[in-house]
Amino acid sequence: MMSKSFSILAGLLALLLVIGSQSVFTVSERERALLLWLGKIERSDFEPGLHFKVPFFNSVRKFDGRILTLDAETERYLTVEKKNVLVDSFMMWRIGDVAQYYRSMGGDESRAALRLSQIIRADLRSEFGRRTVQEVISGERSLIMEQMQRRANKEAEAFGITIADVRIKRVDLPKDVSSSVYARMEAERERVAKELRSQGAETAERIRSEADRQRTIILANAQKEAENIRGAGDAIATDIYAETFDQDPEFYALYRSLAAYQKVFSQESLLLLEPKGEFFRFFNPKLGLEEAESNSGLATPEPE
Repeated sequence: MMSKSFSILAGLLALLLVIGSQSVFTVSERERALLLWLGKIERSDFEPGLHFKVPFFNSVRKFDGRILTLDAETERYLTVEKKNVLVDSFMMWRIGDVAQYYRSMGGDESRAALRLSQIIRADLRSEFGRRTVQEVISGERSLIMEQMQRRANKEAEAFGITIADVRIKRVDLPKDVSSSVYARMEAERERVAKELRSQGAETAERIRSEADRQRTIILANAQKEAENIRGAGDAIATDIYAETFDQDPEFYALYRSLAAYQKVFSQESLLLLEPKGEFFRFFNPKLGLEEAESNSGLATPEPE
């Protein structure tokens, strides 16, 4: 009898343990939980910690409450100039309203990712269709991402999803378009380079002309000053020669003749002169000094 009572008590304890384990569940800070009553949503506002439920009637669905990343495939879009660009983008999202997320997506993360990728593609097509290649590559990328995030949040709100961020990783041109774009860029750079070279050549020519003008002025002033100095020197020299001649005419005539001999005989030239001419008067002892002076015409000194 006691063994039978003990078996019944053990069975009751085991049943209570099973019922107790089915009555308790935990929610971590990384999760969002739903409490269902026979498949219908009963409660969705669970904080992290320990919670209770009715066994066999309540069920719990848990979802990832962290920020998830959706890396979209590279897509081709048309700009306003009808140019194709290849766009690589990604989205960061999380569950905002877990009850709405469960109703709209059935709690299927892959289904939610598919719907969000469709939203992103539509927004990118709309944004790129209103802009040029230059604007989408460098000019307005931040503005595009901001507008896409705002518009995607409005659409995803119906699915209980919050868009944390939308980013464009890179925008490339197709190979055929890249070649033509690079050719135009090269031609434009070459045009700018030629324009700068012509401006530089014009400036250099203007600087050279101004330098030549200044050089001419400086040389003219220097020549003028040199002539003035030379004239003053010649006047002083003439006075010195005249004074010297007055002191000793014979020596001065000899000195002038020796200077003439040195100048003539130092040249490799052939001279045909009469020995008795006045040029060789100091080589002819028969000619007197007075006759040589009268014939030579050196009575009046001249500056060298």
